[in-house]
Amino acid sequence: MPGKRVAKAAPVRKRADARRNEQSLLEAAAAVFVESGVEAPVREIAARAGVGMGTIYRHFPTRADLVIAVYRHQVDACAKAGPALLASSATPYAALTGWVEMFVEFLVTKHGLAAVLRSDQAGFAALHDYFLDHLIPVCGQLLEAAANAGEIRANVDSHSLMRGIGNLCIGADDDSRYDPHLMIAVLLTGLRERSS
Repeated sequence: MPGKRVAKAAPVRKRADARRNEQSLLEAAAAVFVESGVEAPVREIAARAGVGMGTIYRHFPTRADLVIAVYRHQVDACAKAGPALLASSATPYAALTGWVEMFVEFLVTKHGLAAVLRSDQAGFAALHDYFLDHLIPVCGQLLEAAANAGEIRANVDSHSLMRGIGNLCIGADDDSRYDPHLMIAVLLTGLRERSS
């Protein structure tokens, strides 16, 4: 009929139990990736999440799908953690150090991501952009709060700090004597504003 409008289908929303299953899978996969790398067996992730293999493949048909979802999930968690830590920590510097610890765990988890996505450079670039767009502003907010409180020097930008932290995490897998957490603690101590 002329002039008749066709109603658009509403976007399909996942059921609450399906969303819980997906969150449980992402958290389990992140933990397994930290312990065993991104090539860990899917059955190990399923066991950690308390679900069957079919559930994993319904949510994430390929390993790359799962790795990408874990990556995005952890970026989102780090992004949300910044404001929450600022609201709940004793000082902005304590919030910053707590957030950096979470960021380091994220960096450990994403180790091996490039190998899984080697054939998809555009996808990898999109994930990197997602990472920068979501985390640099949060890190900047934490740095600004700590600088305004007089707890750290004011001339450090979030991109430089995050890049420095990332560089300090490189090589931890190859040398059991190297502790990136110690070096990052030294870096954070170096941010402290020195009294004159």
